[in-house]
Amino acid sequence: MKSPVSIIVPAHNARHFLRECLDAIFDQDPAPAEVIVVDDNSADDTAKIAAEMGAEVLHVSQNAGPSHARNLGAQKAGQQIVFFVDADVVLMPGAVKYVLDLFSRRPEIDAVFGSYDDCPKANGIVSQYRNLLHHYTHQCGQSEAVTFWAACGAIRREVFLELGGFDESSFPRCIEDIELGYRLKMAGGKILLDKKLQGTHLKQWTFWSMIKTDVFCRAIPWTRLEFQRPGFQKNLNIRFSQRTSVVLFGLAFLAALGMLWDTSLGALAAVLLIFIMVLNFGLYWFFLKQQGIKFALIGMALHLLYFFYSGFSFLYVWICCRLKLSIRDGNLKVFL
Repeated sequence: MKSPVSIIVPAHNARHFLRECLDAIFDQDPAPAEVIVVDDNSADDTAKIAAEMGAEVLHVSQNAGPSHARNLGAQKAGQQIVFFVDADVVLMPGAVKYVLDLFSRRPEIDAVFGSYDDCPKANGIVSQYRNLLHHYTHQCGQSEAVTFWAACGAIRREVFLELGGFDESSFPRCIEDIELGYRLKMAGGKILLDKKLQGTHLKQWTFWSMIKTDVFCRAIPWTRLEFQRPGFQKNLNIRFSQRTSVVLFGLAFLAALGMLWDTSLGALAAVLLIFIMVLNFGLYWFFLKQQGIKFALIGMALHLLYFFYSGFSFLYVWICCRLKLSIRDGNLKVFL
C-alpha cells in the first residue's frame, strides 16, 4: 500500500550518495506514492542511477540550484504531502509513516522537518564535527519553528504552491528553505521541528568546504535575510547564546590584538573565552560524550572559528547595507 506522499530528491553529481539515499526511500513502509529525482544538470550518471532504481527522473538543462529543482519536483508531484530529501541523506526507517501520521493527527501543522542523526557516516574530524553540530543544534531547537529545512522536511503541497515555492531569484542555492519557512510563518502557518524525525548525513566535509559553506552559503545569505525581515529570529543557529557568543568572541579577538600594546588585555580575552565556553557547555559536553576528549577539544576550536567568521560575515553584510553596496554570497551577486 502506498501513502499520499511524494518524495522529491534534488540531485547534482550525486552518484556517490544516491543509491543509498534511494534504497532507504524505497524501503519505507508504507512506500511513498512517487519518488521524483530532479537531476540538476549533473555531469555524472546521477540520472541513470535514479532511473534504474525506479524513481521518476526530471531533467534540468542548466544547473539552476536546489530551489529550482525542488520547485520543479513539487509542481510535478501529485500527492498531498511533499517530502523533500537531499541526495546525501538516508531517511530513518518509518520516516514516511511518521510524517504521514503527524499530518493526519495534527491538521494545524503545515510543515515539519527533523535533523541529521548522531551517527554520521563520513570519516574525519571535520565531517564528524559538522554533522554532530547540526544534530545538536536541531535537537536543542524550539519545536515551534520559524524556519524550514529541506534536507529532511515535508510540507503540505497546497500550502507550498500557495506560497510560490522556494525563492529562485534571491535564494536559488543557499538558505532557500529558511526563507520559505519565514514566509510561511509570516503568513500564519505552523512549522514543527520534530526531533524524532532524523536521517543519516553522508557528506564528506573538508576544512575549506566547511568554511566556504558556513560563510557564503549560511552566514552571509542568512544575515542578508535577517536584514530583510522585521526583527531577528531567535532559534537554531541564531538563538541568543549563539549571537552572544559571536559578540563575545569579537571582543576577545580585539582584546587579543590589544595585547600588542597592553599585555594585561590578555586576562580580559581569557575571561571572555571562558564565558563562551559556559554558554556552549552543552555542545562541548555532547562532543565529549560522543567521541572523547580529543574530539571535544578540536570541536571547541572549530566552533570558536565558526564564531569568528560568523561575526565577520555579519559585519560584511551590515557595511554593505549601510553603504548600499551589492552583496556576494553563495547565491552569486544579489542586492538588498
